[in-house]
Amino acid sequence: QLSEDVERVSENPTEEREGDMEVHEDSSSVILPDGELGTTTPSLRFSKTCLKNVFSVILLFIYLLLMAVAVFLVYQTISDFREKLKHPVMSVTYKEVSLYDAPGIAFYPGKARLLSCKHHYYDHIPPLINPGQPGDIECTTQRINYTDPFTNQTMKYALVVQGPRDVKKRELVFLQFHLNETDQDFSAIDYLLFSSFQEFVSSPEKAKFMKNCESSYSGWKFSAGFRTWVKMSLVKTKEEDGSETVEFKQETSVVNYIDQRTKPRSDQLFFVVFEWKDPFIQTVQDIITANPWNMIALLCGIFLALFKAADFAKLSVKWMIKIRRRHLKRTRQVTNHIS
Repeated sequence: QLSEDVERVSENPTEEREGDMEVHEDSSSVILPDGELGTTTPSLRFSKTCLKNVFSVILLFIYLLLMAVAVFLVYQTISDFREKLKHPVMSVTYKEVSLYDAPGIAFYPGKARLLSCKHHYYDHIPPLINPGQPGDIECTTQRINYTDPFTNQTMKYALVVQGPRDVKKRELVFLQFHLNETDQDFSAIDYLLFSSFQEFVSSPEKAKFMKNCESSYSGWKFSAGFRTWVKMSLVKTKEEDGSETVEFKQETSVVNYIDQRTKPRSDQLFFVVFEWKDPFIQTVQDIITANPWNMIALLCGIFLALFKAADFAKLSVKWMIKIRRRHLKRTRQVTNHIS
């Protein structure tokens, strides 16, 4: 529409000049002003056309610059997306529970013997009446023999005890072991934690189950002559293939046990307490922060801007060519009239 208006306005003065020249064709006094009009008016028109052309060229360069920026953004977006796919972010979430699935505690006492095992609540452990003497075993326990998973030759003996469940009541399990003699300079009992005591009980092949647990979980020790307090926390890790692994983190505090038995003894006493640290199960998984839908939407917007910029640049070039042709046409018409 702007081009048609410019053409209409530019063609009217030419028609008027042609009419004046036809009416006053024989009058020499009228030809001079017409000649002056032919020399001054096209110059003014040329300056306006030149200004428009310069402005169009500037706009064209601006849109070319915007197109270059859009291409760079496309490249940068695709590069960031590929980088995020290669480096996922670790996400940690916490789920609060009131009851845990009772864990299994596997002890490897060797020559030591379990004297007592009790469940207590609210962190209240009454004083021992007869330390070093057999007491009540109120825990659910099972004994299992299996071959060492790393050597496949050595037989191992494990005492599996059901761990605490009620985290709201701060349930804990207190165990006492006794070792009459030892050939080592120090005395310690190995143990490991696994996620579910019920899975161990219901497993048809308990020996194989314990071999898998020993291969998957870390082992710890607690020493004789001390009261070892173990506070457990559960960590679940989701792998890339969708499987889930479980491991325990523990905080251990050790308190010296003062042996108040009347006669000096050469035997060793072991005391250990297991309790849940908090009611939160920690879940760890790798997540990819790059969202493909966001990238697709961004690329669509960038390509749309590129298309609009290219279309505008094409129209600008056509408009400049059209204006140039009109200017040349007017110049030839004025030259013909003057001649």
